[in-house]
Amino acid sequence: MGFADDHLIPLVDEGLGNSAYLVDLGDGRALAVDASRDLRTLRTAADRRALTIAFAADTHLHADFLSGAVQLAADDQATVLASSAGDRAFAHTGLGDGDETDLGGLTLRALATPGHTEEHLSFLLLDGVRELGVFTGGSLIVGSAARTDLLGADRAEELARAQYHSLRRLAELPDATAVWPTHGAGSFCSAPPGAERTTTIGAQKQANALLAAPDEDTFVRELLASLGSYPAYFDRLGERNRHGPAILGDTPALPVLTPAEVRSLLGQGGQLVDARPVADFAAGHIPGAVSIPLRDQFATWLGWLLPDDAPLVVVTAPGQDLTEITWQALKIGYEHLAGHLEMAAWTAGGGQEQTIELLTADRIADRPVLDIRQHAEHAAGHIPGAVGIELGDLAARADEAPDSAVVACGHGERAMTAASLLQRAGQHGLAVLDGGPSDWAAATGRSLQEGE
Repeated sequence: MGFADDHLIPLVDEGLGNSAYLVDLGDGRALAVDASRDLRTLRTAADRRALTIAFAADTHLHADFLSGAVQLAADDQATVLASSAGDRAFAHTGLGDGDETDLGGLTLRALATPGHTEEHLSFLLLDGVRELGVFTGGSLIVGSAARTDLLGADRAEELARAQYHSLRRLAELPDATAVWPTHGAGSFCSAPPGAERTTTIGAQKQANALLAAPDEDTFVRELLASLGSYPAYFDRLGERNRHGPAILGDTPALPVLTPAEVRSLLGQGGQLVDARPVADFAAGHIPGAVSIPLRDQFATWLGWLLPDDAPLVVVTAPGQDLTEITWQALKIGYEHLAGHLEMAAWTAGGGQEQTIELLTADRIADRPVLDIRQHAEHAAGHIPGAVGIELGDLAARADEAPDSAVVACGHGERAMTAASLLQRAGQHGLAVLDGGPSDWAAATGRSLQEGE
């Protein structure tokens, strides 16, 4: 058994596509790397081994989640390790290139690897002089490197050039060195699809196309060309992490609201988020509600589509996990959770309902189709003639959507979110494809269309 098998515990957030890490230091203490504010999984792993978190290291100012380091400092008196160039406004040990931290038998060495962010550090874990592995954050990731446009399009090339040199610095480590990135498949920080979340330096030298780029200009061109859109909330969280998230006590409750309280909140600018399954929303929902079914990706679409400064009312189905809803919101900085309402209470009180038709692939006939997946997904294969508008852009481009469209995505969840946004904007006659383009192809015997 190697070090990683005995001492390293990856903690994967499937929804955000990220990994945090818990390192058992062998003496009842642990190191946490890139922990999210939602510490439930980390706490479970630490409790299973009776570990106290002694160190909390952040590789960079995260844009896709609020860091849990401040909370770990408050709860466990953990020492926060982070880049001194990050200008963090809370107590931490600021590290620069080459600085080392004694973990008690193991050593953590900071390596300056700017690119994904300008203050980015990687953390090389050493056992004496032997390199065990490197926490690469958003620098070298499996099959790629993380995006460099989070500080604005005007700095994307500058940071891509920094990323080029950072990756080549990491590639100088021994081939056997384990690579433990933060961003993995499913992350909007430009991780490619694939099941692997960890790798080695040697494997990336063989398989990572960016490391194979013959020169800096080619690397920059290829990296920038791979950048797709990213959630709107990414533009807020870097600064929130610089100041440090508020320390939380117990998990905030999501109280039950009456229909009268909901109406009052809506009159004060509150937002309705319907977390019920797609079929429930289709059958009847409160006018103006945005459908974001509760699943791993709930936080991503909440943060992309709704403001973080308005009271949120969550419409729920019986038995849904209110704690999961709360933590998915809190980990991306949504603090104004007013409460929840079950749809039955709304209708029992005489509340109005709207519906959206849910159609199987064999029933959409010749109706216009709106494909709201990411550009890369649309280009890989879509229903012929479908109009492509990404879900994240739809609210601003609702007038470009075809009338009485069948809205499609990969399975139906994102499509129902899109249809709810269009309905809220005043469109009528909408339907949602129950399934995706592959289901349409199977039902009709026709081929999908590739390209834009």
